[in-house]
Formats: sequence, structure tokens, C-alpha cells
Amino acid sequence: MRLILGVALLLLLVLGALGAPLVQDWLGHDPFAPDLFSRHNPASPEHPLGTDELGRDLLLRLLYGARVSLAVGLATALAAAFLGTGIGLLAAWRGGALDAVLMRLADGMLALPALPVLVVLAAADTGRIGLPRGEPLSDIIRIVAILTIFGWVGVARLARAAALSVLARDYVRAARALGAGETRILLRHVVPNIAGPIAVATALAVAGAILAESTLSFLGLGIAPPMASWGNMLSNAQDLVFSAPWAAVWPGLAILAAVAGCTLVADGLRR
Repeated sequence: MRLILGVALLLLLVLGALGAPLVQDWLGHDPFAPDLFSRHNPASPEHPLGTDELGRDLLLRLLYGARVSLAVGLATALAAAFLGTGIGLLAAWRGGALDAVLMRLADGMLALPALPVLVVLAAADTGRIGLPRGEPLSDIIRIVAILTIFGWVGVARLARAAALSVLARDYVRAARALGAGETRILLRHVVPNIAGPIAVATALAVAGAILAESTLSFLGLGIAPPMASWGNMLSNAQDLVFSAPWAAVWPGLAILAAVAGCTLVADGLRR
């Protein structure tokens, strides 16, 4: 039941993000063009969720923001899962000095204060490496790369622990005794048996990445306006909590729904 509810929540958000251009055609508004004569309007047939501080339609910006926030969350989680699983399998498979070096690297990453380091990395000038600020794709790649730097650690430790447990099983020893190669053992015996925990960790990583992107965008270091993301929508609405509360409520609810959906999916997969 939890898995179904979580999938339904995420599917609703994904469908809304994919259908943003259709909703834009239906409403007839440009979500990126300011309309100073429509600032802080409450919900109405013309603007179903009201307007923001620049008169832009909140529903459309919420749907276009879902594209960015969900894309960052999914891309970060998948990148961290692939990188972390590869490092964890390598550490468990080779063992010895390589295992010790990789796990000490993971311990060092865990010891770092994540939020301050993320803020420093997000504030760095990435134009020198071809990722100028203000361009949507460039901002998304920059945020995904920064979040992946920290996101792989938990997956790597989980993959290593699960792989060591599987490699100690009798059927793996039997496969080795029958002459199976190491690559075959990893692909046929180890990876399928650690896929469950990795899937749970990946689902939770999507929620963590969405929250991290929202935090960086709220601080002005994430996705740059006029491109919408749930984080920068909250940042723009922080001075309107009393005068136009709907500008902060809707992106906050969207973040809550996405995180709750990912958590329910992870819990359902675990069960």
C-alpha cells in the first residue's frame, strides 16, 4: 500500500511536469515573463494558484519547477547509485589495501560538514570549466555534480557491506569451485542480490537530492532565475509569507509531496 501511494504521488508530479506546456497553452500565460499589474493576485480562474511577486502564474512555475527539481533529484540519485555501487563492489571484491583506501576516503567524506561544503562548492566560479551560471542546463549539471560528490558515500558503504555478505555465501564458493570467473560471479550472483538495498537507498537519495537542491536554490546558489525550481520559488516568496502566503505554500507542498513519495517508495521496496 505504501509503495502504491508513493508511486502515485511521484507519478502525479511527473505527469504535471510533463504536461506543463499543455497547461501553459490552456491558461495562455508565460511563466517566465513578469506582469507587474498582476502581482500577488490570489487564486482565480485566470491564475488557479495565484501569482508571485512579479505577477507570474504560480501553477505554471510550479509545474516547470517540477521539471528542474525532479530532474536534479533523479539524476543525482542515479549518478550516486552507479558511482557508489561501483566503488563498493570494487572495495569488497579486491579487498586489502584498495578496500582500506576507498573506505577511508568514504569516512573522510562523511566527516565533512556537508551543508557548508556544498555552499562553498555551489558558490565557486564554474565558468572556467565551461559551466557558466544562469544557463538552465549548466546550472542543472553543476548542481548534480556537486550533490553526487557527497551522495555516493552512503551507497558505497551499503554496497560494500552487502557484497561482502554475498561473497561469503556457500553458493558463491561453489561457483568458484566450479570454475566460474570473478566477473561472472559479480554479475550473476553479487549484483542481483544487492539490488534490493541499493534500490531503497536510491529512492531515498532522490528525496535527499531534491531537498539539497531546494536548500541551495533557496540560498541563491542553485538554479538561477528566471528558470523555476521549487527552491528558488521559496526563496522569492520568503518576504511574502504574510502578504501573499500562497507563494510559499505551494512550492513547499510540492517539495513535501516529492519527499513523501520517495520515502514511501523506499519503505515499500524495503518491505
